[in-house]
This record gives sequence, structure tokens and C-alpha cells, in this order.
Amino acid sequence: MAHQRICVFAVILVWGCLASSSYHTSVAPPQDLQITDPGLLGSLDVEWKPPLNVQTFNECTVKYKFEYRNAGDRDWKVIFTRKLKFRVGFDLSRTAEAKVQTLLEGRCTDDVEVQSEWIHATFQVPLQGKLESEVKDFHCIYHDWEYLKCTWQPGLLAPRGVHYGLYYWYEGLDHAEQCDDYIQDHGINIGCMLQNLSQAEYKDLTICVNGSAAATLLRPLYVTVRLQNLAKPSPPEGLVVSVSGSEELRVTWSPPGGETPPQCLEYELQLAEDRGDAKAAWESVSTQMETAFTIPRANQSRVSCVRVRGRTNNFCADQGFWSEWTQECFSVSRKEDKQLFILVPVILSFSCSLIIFMLIGQCKKRSPAGKPLPSSVGC
Repeated sequence: MAHQRICVFAVILVWGCLASSSYHTSVAPPQDLQITDPGLLGSLDVEWKPPLNVQTFNECTVKYKFEYRNAGDRDWKVIFTRKLKFRVGFDLSRTAEAKVQTLLEGRCTDDVEVQSEWIHATFQVPLQGKLESEVKDFHCIYHDWEYLKCTWQPGLLAPRGVHYGLYYWYEGLDHAEQCDDYIQDHGINIGCMLQNLSQAEYKDLTICVNGSAAATLLRPLYVTVRLQNLAKPSPPEGLVVSVSGSEELRVTWSPPGGETPPQCLEYELQLAEDRGDAKAAWESVSTQMETAFTIPRANQSRVSCVRVRGRTNNFCADQGFWSEWTQECFSVSRKEDKQLFILVPVILSFSCSLIIFMLIGQCKKRSPAGKPLPSSVGC
């Protein structure tokens, strides 16, 4: 009995020592978390230093869990890393928030992950002017993957003589650059045309529109966009409608011009059906990546017009703008119209033959004296 008690006590002691050893293995959080602004319109540098006791964990791997977001966002963006510095994008119109903790795992923790406490940091650009002074109706379209056109309207509190400037930056530029091709209305900048942005595709493009006016502070606007999600192609080209041997309608077209990658396009095809006295209604019949479509024989007799438009497909972008519709149109007669079309020439041909026959008969008639009839007869 005493022997059993000793064994049980020994097992408890060993388990307690192991649990105590694992429980007391801890790691300090990182040090000196800082957020700084390098002047890149929302791309901020976040960096920290290793924890004080990191050198004591030679048999373990030290990593960091880094999370960041803008104030008001529900979710944090998470990065697991061994680095001590990151450049990440924020909306500078709201407070930037970041936090980081140390993760320790290996032989020194019996392969159990140990987490430190979090350390936090925030960053806020001093926002000048009232919110109503910020430009409104800001809108950008990436036309044909060739140029970006952004437009806006002056803020509600913007005074006369306001001067607006657009600045932009993306990874690869050494510093933020200013627009050099403004769109104006009565001498006020209300838009900008940006060329040669192919290097910014599939990257965060940060934009700032700020304004200045005498004795008035204006709120700047900060926006981060992805060019491929703003793309709008030109309408498809070369729309051709033909009838096949089986009397099916074959619709073909070509991708639009410009720099839009053909493999990044999808198309919507619509038909207008003639419904007698009712106004023809457009009906979408296909959304596809191919540039051809066949209308079955059973349906083609009701088609009065075809049109096609295109946009960037979901393999190349999260969203995009539809192009304008093609302008080409054609007419397809209904079956009864075809029968009438065939019948009318037959009637006309028969009538003309009868008239000609009668005229020839009159021409052969002679006067009683055997002389030809006067020329006024008209033969």
C-alpha cells in the first residue's frame, strides 16, 4: 500500500514539474513599436525591436504576429513574420492602428507555442479643415488599360479661386508624384489624366487630392485603388451577323482596340425581339469569354437586333466597368414577312409580262390602208 502511494506521488511530482516547466516558459513582447509616415500618401512604415530576453531561447524559433487596420474597420489584417519592419497601406483620413506580439516555439517550450502580450501603436495625420471642405464625387476609370481619368467636384465649403492638386504613389516610385495633365472647369482643376501606369497594375495606387485657398483650410481626400478594378474597355469591334447553312444566325466580333488584354475580357450579348406592335425589348442571352455566338433556328426569326459589350473578367480583376454597347444593328424579317417578300416579286413579274404582251399585240395591228399606226401609239 505504501509502495503504491509512493508511485502515485512520484507520477504526480513528475507531471507537476513538466507542467510547471511549460507553464513558466514565457517570452516578453517586442519593444518600441512605431508607425512613421514616409510621405507616400498612406503607405506607412511599421517597425519594432526584438524582446529583451530573446537571446535566452536558442533552442526555439522566435516569430512575430503583426496585425493592422484603420480605426472603425471590423477585421485586422494579419501577418506572421520574422521581420522587424513592414510598409503597409492605410487610409490616412482615419487613425492607423497596429499591434504585434512575440511567438515562441521549439524545444525550449516542448514544441508548444508561447505567446507574449500585445503591444500597440497608432498614427493619425493632423486633419485640417472641415469634412465638408473635402472634394466630392471623386471617381476614376482606367480606360482601355491605357490611361486613368479621375474627376471630382469642389467641396461644399470650398471658396472661389480654390486650387486643387492630385498626387499619387505606387510601389516602385521613389516619391509621390503630382498630376501634370489636369482637367479644368472655369480655371479650377476638377480632374486629372494619368498616363503610363502599367507598372502600377495589380498594386495599391494611393491618391491624394488636396486643395488650397486664401485664409481657408481644406480637408484632403485620400484614396487607395487597384487599376484593374477600374478598367473600362472600348466597345467590341467588327460585329458581324451571318446566316449559316442550317439557317442559324452566327454572331461574331473582335476584342476592342487599346491595351486591354484580350484574355481578360468577358462579353454580354443581348438580342432585341420583334413582338409585333409592342416595342422591342432587349434580352441578355449570353455572358461569355468567347467572341462568337450562334442563335438557334427556332429563335432567329424573332430577332430584330443584336448588340455586344465587354468588361474585365473575374480572372483578371475583382470588378470592372462595362464598355458601351456596339452600335451595329441589323434586321431579320419574320417568317410571314419572308413569304410576302417572295410573293410580291412573282405578282409584279406576272403583271409586267401581261402588259408587255398586250402592247406587242397592239403594235402588230395595222391601219385599214395597210399603213402603220401613228407613232403616238407608243410601241
